[in-house]
Amino acid sequence: MESIKVYKDRAIESLSGNWGKGAIASLVFLLVFYVPALIINIASPSEANVGNLWYLVLLPLSWGITVFFLGIARGEAMSYGQLFDGFKDYGRIFTTTFLVGLYTVLWSMLLVIPGVIKGYSYMMTPYILKDNPEMKNNEAIEKSMEMMNGHKMDLFMLDLSLIGWAILCMITLGIGFLFFYPYQYTAHAHFYEDLKKEQEEYEAALAE
Repeated sequence: MESIKVYKDRAIESLSGNWGKGAIASLVFLLVFYVPALIINIASPSEANVGNLWYLVLLPLSWGITVFFLGIARGEAMSYGQLFDGFKDYGRIFTTTFLVGLYTVLWSMLLVIPGVIKGYSYMMTPYILKDNPEMKNNEAIEKSMEMMNGHKMDLFMLDLSLIGWAILCMITLGIGFLFFYPYQYTAHAHFYEDLKKEQEEYEAALAE
């Protein structure tokens, strides 16, 4: 695995010429995934369950934004419509993403730190679903846990190094997220690419 600086540099390189596209993709995601539910919850607090249901139904969109930037990291020509690709395989994407969230919440109910650790264990699940169309649910989650074994702290430190960006997002009343999301998601995608390569080399060595 590479250093934190390398992943951040690779993300910036991938986004060169794609910052605008990344910002628009992030805007679409925020407008569709978060805004309607927030409006419902603020306008009618008694209807909060409706807003939460909105998040639940649109879980495949959270998968879509993740793999959108995987495509950017791979140098692919991405279209905004691809943000919604998860709805073409709704059952597989929804159930697996739901389970990731459920398991993370259950671990967090024990203690915050175990929840964070497990959350990082599951972070490669969206990419695994993308690269393995036949894989779903616990199989994909367990694959992520296997890949992240020994690397959870690496990814946590990468995220921690972006804390300045997160603060900037708050100072700019959220506008900064249009550029923070592309940066973080693309850095994560490059991290996954190296993990995937490492896993493939390990499996090949075992097969010899």
